[in-house]
Amino acid sequence: MKQSYLFSKLFLLVLVISFITSCRGQSNSNKENDNAINKLLKKVDSQIGEYVGVFQDSKGNFWFQTLEKGVAKYNGNKLVYLTTNDGLPSNRIVDIIEDNSGNLWFGTGAGLSMFNGKTYTNYSAKDGLCNDMISNLFIDSKGNFWIGTWGGVCKFDGTQFEKFPIPYPKVETQINPDTKDWVTSITEDLTGNIWFGRDGYGASKFDGDSFVHLTTKEGLNSNNVQSIVEDKEGNIWIGTRVAEKDNVETNKRYGKGGLNKYDGKKIIHFPKIDGLSESDVYTIYKDFSNDLWISTISNGAYKYNNSEFINYKVPASIMDILKDKEENIWFGCAGGLYKIDKDGKVKNVTINGPWD
Repeated sequence: MKQSYLFSKLFLLVLVISFITSCRGQSNSNKENDNAINKLLKKVDSQIGEYVGVFQDSKGNFWFQTLEKGVAKYNGNKLVYLTTNDGLPSNRIVDIIEDNSGNLWFGTGAGLSMFNGKTYTNYSAKDGLCNDMISNLFIDSKGNFWIGTWGGVCKFDGTQFEKFPIPYPKVETQINPDTKDWVTSITEDLTGNIWFGRDGYGASKFDGDSFVHLTTKEGLNSNNVQSIVEDKEGNIWIGTRVAEKDNVETNKRYGKGGLNKYDGKKIIHFPKIDGLSESDVYTIYKDFSNDLWISTISNGAYKYNNSEFINYKVPASIMDILKDKEENIWFGCAGGLYKIDKDGKVKNVTINGPWD
C-alpha cells in the first residue's frame, strides 16, 4: 500500500472540522447541530480505518491494512481486527504479501512480521532489517524477498537481511531529507528487471548488473515516484506525486505530477485526463484481466483498457486497488473502504458492510 501518510491522517480531521464549523454557522438549534455532528463522527468511527489498504490471500480471505487499528481480516462471515495485543509489532500496517508456503508477511511501522495463521515472528533493525519503517514488500519470480523501507531496500533470505544499495541519480529538484530514502515501489517486469520507485529520485531499473534511472530529465512529470507497473505490451507505467507539495510555503505547493507511460524510448503524459496531470497518482494496479486501474486524489479511479480511460466516481482519495476473485474492485482510500460490484455500483464498505 503506497501512501501519503500525512494526507491520510489529516483527511478526516479536516472533514470533521469543516462540518462542525458549517453547522455552527447556521441558525439551527444546538440540539440539531449536535445530532448532525454525532452522526458524522459515528460514520467516521464505522470506517474500516482512516486509511485502508486491501489484500486477498490464496484462501479468499480479505485483509485490510490500517495505519492505526492494525489489520482487519474478513473471512466471508465476520470482520476481526488483529493488533499488537495479538502479536503484531505495530498497529501501523502498510503492506501485506503471501509467500509460497501460505505465510502472510506484514510490513509495519515497527518492522516486519510473519504470520503463519497462529503465531507471529517479528523482525526489526535489531535483527538486521535496514529500517523499521517499512513501505512495501515484494517477492520476485526467483523467490527473492525485497523489502522497501523509509531507509532504503534490503533483501531477506529467511535468515539474514542484506542491504541493497541503489545509486542516487543527479536530480534537479530539491530533495526532502525526511523522505530521500523512502522506497515507494518495487516490481518486476516480464524480462526479469527489478524496478524501484523512490520519493525524489524517480524510477530505477536493475537488470542484475547495473542500473538505469528515469527522472524528470528523461521526461517524468515528477521525481517523486509512487507506483510502477508493467502492462501486457511491456510498457512501464509510473505514478508520481507533486514534489512541490513538500514546500513549507503553501502558495508554492503546485507543480507537475500524475501518470507517465514509458515505452522503452520515450515518456508519454496524459494532461487531458482529469486527475492524471499536475496531481498525485499513488497507485497503478494491473488486474488478472491485464486491465490497468489508476488512482487519483479527487477524480475517482480510471480503468485503462484498449487505449481508453474509463472513469469511476469513487468519492474519496484512492491509495490502494484490488480486483478480487469474484471480479469486484476494491479501493482502499484516505477515509475508508470502497467497492465497485459487478453491476458497476460504488459502495462504501464499513465495519458493518455491505459485504455482498
